[in-house]
This record gives sequence, C-alpha cells and structure tokens, in this order.
Amino acid sequence: MKKERKTARQILSDKPRAVIAVGPDDSVLAALALMADKDISTVLVMQGDRLAGIVSQRDYARKVELAGRNAGETRIREIMTTLVVCVSPEHTCEQCLALMHARRIRHLPVLESDRVVGVLSSHDVLEELFREDEHLIRDLEHDMLNLTIDTGGCY
Repeated sequence: MKKERKTARQILSDKPRAVIAVGPDDSVLAALALMADKDISTVLVMQGDRLAGIVSQRDYARKVELAGRNAGETRIREIMTTLVVCVSPEHTCEQCLALMHARRIRHLPVLESDRVVGVLSSHDVLEELFREDEHLIRDLEHDMLNLTIDTGGCY
C-alpha cells in the first residue's frame, strides 16, 4: 500500500507565505533584523526577480561574528551562498527530504521557470511526512479492524 506523497507545490499551497528576501547590497545587520522580525533563520537573496543566493544565521555566525567583522558594514554578497540547491514544484516531499539530508541543508527554494515560488524548510517537509504517515497508520488500523470483524477475528 504505497501512498502518494505531496509535491513541493502542494506543501507550499498549505502555507501561504510571501517569499522573504534581501538584496546582495543590503547589510548583514538588515538581514538579521528581518530574520528576527519574521522569526526565521534564513532569507533568500534576490537580484530583482532572480535568485542570487541564500543567507542564514549560521552564515552570519561563521562569516561575520567569528571572523570579527561588523554586521552593519558587511554586505550580504560577501557572505551569501551563491550555489543554491533548489527544487521544482513537482519534487515530492520524500525527494525534498532526501536532498536536504544529502546536502546538509535546511531550506529549499522552489523554482518554477526560474522564478522563486516559495521556500520549503526541513520543518515543513518533516511535518508533512509525519502527517501523511499518521494518516497511513490510521488507514491500516481501520483496515485491520474491518478485516478482524469481517473474518470473525480470524485472518
């Protein structure tokens, strides 16, 4: 009994949220303020409507704070990751999780025709997989109960 997993598009439709982004010339301090305001740990870096990179609180800690730099004077372009791992809206939940695990990342921008349509976090993906598996377990329990009733307790 194999269950169809939701796609990135379907997961995003369950979490209507605007893409939160900064520009490459913004200061790291501005990005940190935005992350704090939105209660997130990562923001996309957009050059117009094109994805230019991604930056996280971990990037700040490693590339600014531990390097003795000033967040107000450091530009996002100096610390952002430019080789961003992305998925299409058709990637399944399982594919997204496998990619996150293999690449040791927590956020996946979702691109359609080279345009960002959303961002999936590892939390989003794991929550969806748990929800789907809970439904599968309930369905199996229900089927087993019906089988027991239909057969008079004998399998």
